[in-house]
Amino acid sequence: MTDGPQHAVPPDCVSAADYERYAQARLPADVWAYIAGAGADGFTQRWNREAFDNMRLAGRVLTDMKVASTERVLFGKALTVPILVAPVAHQKLVHPDGELAAVLGASAVSVWMTVSTLASVRLEEVAEAAQTTLWFQLYMQATREATLSLVRRAEAAGYAAIVVTVDAPVNGVRNIEQRAGFRLPPHVRPVNIDGVPGPVSRAGPGESPVFKGLLDHAPTWADVEWLRSETKLPILLKGIVHPDDAERAIASGVDGIVVSNHGGRTLDTLPASLDALEAVAWRVAGRVPLILDGGIRRGTDVLKALALGAQAVMIGQPILHALAVAGPVGVIHLLTILRAEFEAAMALTGCARVGDITRSVLWEPPGSIG
Repeated sequence: MTDGPQHAVPPDCVSAADYERYAQARLPADVWAYIAGAGADGFTQRWNREAFDNMRLAGRVLTDMKVASTERVLFGKALTVPILVAPVAHQKLVHPDGELAAVLGASAVSVWMTVSTLASVRLEEVAEAAQTTLWFQLYMQATREATLSLVRRAEAAGYAAIVVTVDAPVNGVRNIEQRAGFRLPPHVRPVNIDGVPGPVSRAGPGESPVFKGLLDHAPTWADVEWLRSETKLPILLKGIVHPDDAERAIASGVDGIVVSNHGGRTLDTLPASLDALEAVAWRVAGRVPLILDGGIRRGTDVLKALALGAQAVMIGQPILHALAVAGPVGVIHLLTILRAEFEAAMALTGCARVGDITRSVLWEPPGSIG
């Protein structure tokens, strides 16, 4: 890490892209490689952005906006704006207070936050500091006992939902990280799973560890069904891109789906999250809420995701960028920017309420006039 994040927002920092630029300049090269690095050749990460960039909006005029609102209800709770903080690991890499700084910023603007199993602060400490709704992101552990211990801790601390990440049973091929030689520094560790044994390789000479130990305890649909029977909290599966998996998730009793390709950090050449959302939304047909994760950098991106069937979006990397630049104040500022951009996009496409956002806000080339 640098000597510590600046507390003042730079005067020319007016967008998520500006925070990214400043964060890259301030963080050590190996930490930046971890935060920004994509899987393999980075196609999926790039496609996440291109999908938004290539989608055009249909501007509309003269809509009465006197009763405009960004609020919606999700799992029975009022969501002030359909933007959530995504689960991001190891936040002490970019700020001394890590997740405590992030939750302070999110709370100040009433944005919900998802806390990672791999957080660098105990989940109970984050809950004590929070003044907003928290979800807990769960990586299923090698034993059901260890998994259930995390769930019970989240329940006791007041977390409102469990988000099970299902698309990373093994790490992706992250060449950018490897080239930079990134390793977690001693002051950053996944404190919520201290002492919990991880997978052990059984690979002999010349054998790959992937099929020789690393997947021995990888979760299956049976584990999802078991977890459903063990908690009354809403369960969301994060990492769904295929409509068939969405169908299976609903059959397993989950309450929501996070359409995500892990930010392009696991399997490269997966489709963009936005493209997957459209296919998943068609299959799900409103039976459970959908949340989009991956590539969000503008308020117009939020609008486009909702137009294709998401009820909300998750913001991941930009939160780290803001923390690195200006700590909690940066998180407040970034989330305020995104909300203001989203409100402007709603106004300029004629949507007074979140429920008004449909495919009609997307530009469809008019047919030829005869």
